[in-house]
Amino acid sequence: MAPTELADEVADMDIAVDPGDAREYELARMRHSCAHLMAEAVQEVFPDAKFGIGPAIDDGFYYDFDLPRALTPDDLAAIEGRMRANRAKAERFAREVVSREEANRIFAANPYKIELIEGLPVDEIITTYRQGSFLDLCRGPHVATTAEIGPFKLQSIAGAYWRGDERRPMLQRIYGTAWPTQEELDAHLERLEEALRRDHRRLGRELDLFSVSEEIGPGLILWHPKGAMVRHLVEQFEQKEQLDRGYDLVYTPHIASEKIYKTSGHLETYRENMYAPMSIEEVDYYLKPMNCPGHIMIYKSGVKSYRDLPVRYAELGTVYRYERSGTLHGMLRVRGFTQDDSHIFCTPEQVVDEARGVIDLALHMAAVFGYDFQAYLATRPEKAIGDDATWARATDDLRRAMETRGLTFKVDEGGGAFYGPKIDIKWVDALGREWTGPTIQVDFNLPERFDVDYVAEDGERHRVAMIHRTLLGSMERFIGGLVEHYAGAFPLWLAPVQAAIIPITDGQIPFGREVERRLRERGLRVELNDGRDRMQAKIRHAQMQKIPYMLVIGKREAAADTVAVRLRNGRDLGAISVHAFLEQALPRIASRSLYLDDEEARAAS
Repeated sequence: MAPTELADEVADMDIAVDPGDAREYELARMRHSCAHLMAEAVQEVFPDAKFGIGPAIDDGFYYDFDLPRALTPDDLAAIEGRMRANRAKAERFAREVVSREEANRIFAANPYKIELIEGLPVDEIITTYRQGSFLDLCRGPHVATTAEIGPFKLQSIAGAYWRGDERRPMLQRIYGTAWPTQEELDAHLERLEEALRRDHRRLGRELDLFSVSEEIGPGLILWHPKGAMVRHLVEQFEQKEQLDRGYDLVYTPHIASEKIYKTSGHLETYRENMYAPMSIEEVDYYLKPMNCPGHIMIYKSGVKSYRDLPVRYAELGTVYRYERSGTLHGMLRVRGFTQDDSHIFCTPEQVVDEARGVIDLALHMAAVFGYDFQAYLATRPEKAIGDDATWARATDDLRRAMETRGLTFKVDEGGGAFYGPKIDIKWVDALGREWTGPTIQVDFNLPERFDVDYVAEDGERHRVAMIHRTLLGSMERFIGGLVEHYAGAFPLWLAPVQAAIIPITDGQIPFGREVERRLRERGLRVELNDGRDRMQAKIRHAQMQKIPYMLVIGKREAAADTVAVRLRNGRDLGAISVHAFLEQALPRIASRSLYLDDEEARAAS
């Protein structure tokens, strides 16, 4: 199928795909067909079922159902069995154009489909698809017959509010995946198993990093000492890097008057993501959803000359945004989070250099934390402010910044913010997943709204160019992602406990305390296990806690001022002096090495 033909059909797909990518298109079409195959099987098991929507999504598909009872894992097995039987029948996907009146008649008993029909534009062509006994309101497209659907697997059941609105009915959503070959399906399922092993929510409990309390409220993270230490180390490192690159640290209040959010436009465009106001002396105050307005007020507190620019403000600022309860996900989707916001105020001529500087810092961060990355240039969306010439210049500036840094990037057509284009650098983790990373956004909106300017060389006031920049983003999301990237085994410099001291018997506890003191004096984070467990149980506990070093002390080691060093990966380095251990560990901490020794580094490469 030619790309132009793909473009025509993709316009009707429920998932956005690149019309020039034939494989992506075929996968989406096949998965969408598999969603219908699943709905047909559900209808056979539950004849009174009412159907919501069933799109293809990344790596799979889902369908939402209104059913007479809650689904169980046994139901999934039964549904999957019927799907296989119906696939073998090679049922044809038959498309039919129907009038609005006919569509309303066909789906009269299904309020969800009726609502979808009512929401269609007056001039939209309405189509249905039928395969076997199942008829659905659907834009398509589909494969020709069910026999063309590849190997599939139903994966999970979840609750989903109709149209994502918690005030609407709760439906049951079945997720599944489908692939062209069994080998690809097996590889995908293996990746999912590995993702489960790395899930930051499970590891967060096991490693005692964080928790969420219903008494405190969902989506609000409680950082335990070990998780707080990791966060502290990340923040300390990032702050130093920013200071070394000419940023000034600032702090802004957690609440602000409605006045500033009226000026910024947040009350017009972002109110649904903001929490209800609190009244103070008859003025409404809001928990801040963004740090930008406060940084603008700091900039505007005095007149700035072109000689003062660029001005770079950086803040680890905690913000609060309303997220529906169904979207909350551990540390990755929360209601209160601390973001490493920065705002750069510069002349238009300085945008390229400033963007290059952020790119350099972003790539440095990727190397330190061991991430690959993918860069994107997001261009003007359909709804945007600013004239074409200004957009073209800003987009070209960002493009030149990436090209002069030799950064390979993809163009995200229409993916920019309404107020300006942006660079997105997405971390690629150990499982090949992309995470939100550094963002560099040029803003035409807030400088106009707040009248943000500088005195130029000609003595006249000119509008500043404003760049929004996040580096690691939300601390919650970044560290949750780190947990999964490292599978909980933090590099030595980030590990909350770097060494566990393990006396074999109570007789070695005094020497263990002496070793603990000496290591702490050199800055190591150590833990003395002087409990009653046997040595092997203590070692197993340290390994489960993913502590990098285990320093075992027996009679011989205590007498010789040595420690028997074991790594969490199981390697036994034997007995070495405490001094030799420090000579081995301290340089790795200082260099922020990702590996405990050269052998581990070679294995990783």
